[in-house]
Amino acid sequence: MTRTAATVAVFLLLAVASLFAGVSDLTPGAVLAGDPAALNLLLTSRAPRTIAVVLAGGSVAIAGLIMQMLARNRFAEPSTSGTVDAASLGMLCATLLLPDMPVIVKMMVAAAFALAGAGLFMGVLARIPLSSPLVTPLVGLMLGNVIGAATSFIAYRYDLLQSLAAWSNGDFSTILRGRYELLWVAFALAALAWFTADRLTVAGLGRDFSVNLGLNYRRVLLFGLSIVAMVTAMVVTTVGMIPFLGLAAPNLASMALGDNMRRAIPLTALLGAGLALACDLLGRLVNYPFEIPIGTMMGVIGSVLFLYLLLGKRFRAG
Repeated sequence: MTRTAATVAVFLLLAVASLFAGVSDLTPGAVLAGDPAALNLLLTSRAPRTIAVVLAGGSVAIAGLIMQMLARNRFAEPSTSGTVDAASLGMLCATLLLPDMPVIVKMMVAAAFALAGAGLFMGVLARIPLSSPLVTPLVGLMLGNVIGAATSFIAYRYDLLQSLAAWSNGDFSTILRGRYELLWVAFALAALAWFTADRLTVAGLGRDFSVNLGLNYRRVLLFGLSIVAMVTAMVVTTVGMIPFLGLAAPNLASMALGDNMRRAIPLTALLGAGLALACDLLGRLVNYPFEIPIGTMMGVIGSVLFLYLLLGKRFRAG
């Protein structure tokens, strides 16, 4: 069995396990027998939740790959570049200023803030000497902390800390049919990157190189950052922040396939969805019958992988 086939098999096993894991009793036998209660639970809660985890995981992973390509750094992704924090600030401002507007309008406001945050991150990187690849995530984390502090202050002043907590920590426990469909759009936008992978790859080589090849660098950069911002806003609006997922999946894919973005996008999406499924399952089983949000689980696992990549590169360089 090839490595890709093994990855697909593990992903399918995780998806099936996700359908039948939970406090409410649901078995394959009851579903196959056509039990009305089992079918209702499957179609109303379990299947939407599994689909939402897959769509969110794949979308965030591809967004992380795009961010890494444009920033030319393996440690850049929405949660380490201030993009997620900016999206949360946008949702907070939309909730305060546009309380009666539909969710899609608030999501667009969050996307605009996320795009501004990603643009600010790229602008800061362009103006500081990057003597080490570790500078990039440090800049992003500091920028995110500044935005996060401002967001927390505003939320505290207007008694919205509970809403902010929902956007800041990914959680699929409230996903039901009819409450996750925005993630289909997020995944479609992320998949759009596959059709422009060559342009994004060239843009990732730097402005001067891109211009010499006749590529409109600014337009491609704006296009890539817009995808990252839209995906981030939709995921944050629907399920909250999933930290480090956009860092882990692209790096694992690059270890297997190298830096060919067109080849890496499908595997990156698959690994992102698989990691999200695994963390969501662990969150449901570790403290059963209670549930640990996926944001917490992915934060622990992702931070360990983040440290491994940092230390591993340092040791290899030494």
